[in-house]
Amino acid sequence: MRDKRKLDDLKIILYYSGKVIIGEALLYIVPFAVALFRAEYASALDFFISFCCAMTIGALMCALCVTKRKPNWTHGMVTSGIVWIFSIAIFALPYWLSGHYGSYLDCMFDMMSGLTTTGLVLIQDLDHVSDSLNMWRHLLTYVGGQGIVVLALAMFYDNSGTGYSFYVGEGKDERLFPSVTHTAKSIWKISLLYLVVGTLALMITGIVEGLSVERAFFHGIWIFMGAWSTGGFAAMSQNVLYYHSTAIEAVSFVIFIIGSLNFALHDAVIKGDHKEIWKNLETKSMITTLCVLTFFMSLGLQKFNVYPNLMALVRKGFYQLASAHTTTGFMTVYPRQLAKEWGDLALLALIIAQMIGGSACSTAGGFKGMRVGILFKAIVQDARRLLHPNTAIVNEKYSYHGARTLSDSQVHSAALVVIMYVFIFAVATVAGCMAGYPVIQSAFESASATGNVGLSIGVTAPSMPAYLKLIYIFNMWAGRLEFMAILASIGFFGSFFTCKRAKRVLS
Repeated sequence: MRDKRKLDDLKIILYYSGKVIIGEALLYIVPFAVALFRAEYASALDFFISFCCAMTIGALMCALCVTKRKPNWTHGMVTSGIVWIFSIAIFALPYWLSGHYGSYLDCMFDMMSGLTTTGLVLIQDLDHVSDSLNMWRHLLTYVGGQGIVVLALAMFYDNSGTGYSFYVGEGKDERLFPSVTHTAKSIWKISLLYLVVGTLALMITGIVEGLSVERAFFHGIWIFMGAWSTGGFAAMSQNVLYYHSTAIEAVSFVIFIIGSLNFALHDAVIKGDHKEIWKNLETKSMITTLCVLTFFMSLGLQKFNVYPNLMALVRKGFYQLASAHTTTGFMTVYPRQLAKEWGDLALLALIIAQMIGGSACSTAGGFKGMRVGILFKAIVQDARRLLHPNTAIVNEKYSYHGARTLSDSQVHSAALVVIMYVFIFAVATVAGCMAGYPVIQSAFESASATGNVGLSIGVTAPSMPAYLKLIYIFNMWAGRLEFMAILASIGFFGSFFTCKRAKRVLS
């Protein structure tokens, strides 16, 4: 009976995973249309084949796994975890068909990097990739920023009760409305509104900088998708440095700063509550850590006299740091310049920024400014308790979309996530050292993968060992989902082996 129950659980998980895959497959319409418009008929065929494969797999999963049982919390969490693995395996097919990758593992690496808005890449000859493939790459990181499960919720799901587990499992915990489906749709409305405004701003900037109208449009929408989703994918191998444009850097800076903020904060500002920006604990935390890290980065760069003037320091130094802190991954320097010129202190500032990341319930990665703020408040609260009698009740207050009181459960939850981030970061750092990379470079790349950032110091390359690619894939996945869905998935599938072992013992 228990085995049958477990199989029914698995059917529910596969059924909803199939729905998500169908939703993702519909996205192929966009690059397919671009391929036809640009007369890239070989790419159009690649996307058509990939669309047919993905729709077939998704439809079969839905047809073969129909069940009368309703999904519960566990089903939602496990679905949110494993659907990412299905996605990178299925939707990497256009990458493989393009001929720009050395192995299917490299394709899956870039797929996970895109969906988790990391931005590390193993693609070869990026400067000669078709426009339709570039559109697919950037569309993935744009959708991944909002969340692939959030996309499915907005398209297919209308149960506001059990749907919350799907939503939380994808690393989001802030409802804009009581209905989680309404929240998912609102997130997409906010993102699409910024897509129009941001693309237009970048397109005009590109035209002013000398790009043709058509080229300015495509590069504008690609830069926006990479910036807004704090994803870091770029159309050219030189990343943002390719444009050599202060104006494009400035506009992209504004977009990725806005993209790193909580969706609930966007909703509050759109509704007219502009004061929430300055009252919010998370905003205060991010501004504080950015200022502190800027100070130490500047000291490190000044020590080696890397940049001769303030403008260069802002464009090459501060831009990199802000890109790291928001987990965007846009670069205005070459990766090896970081390794050869910056020095350990400046690199350490970047590593810490990558690990902290942006806001909770945003497109950003890292363990989030909110958790840093909560842990700082916890330290202040404990210090105050030491100065008061044992009988005194000491509560720490903070503002986060309304007045709140710090609780022990919040501190415990924040500390647990930070510890787990640090643990997998350390594992990947050791793995990098085992592969022969220096400690500081291994730590940098590990922080970039774990924090879903995308800045590279030169470690990420098609030539790196397969085991390191797999570790980075895991870290990107775990970091994006903030461990809850991962642990639920491991526990669920582990229970199958537990049941089988118990059966053998009883027999």
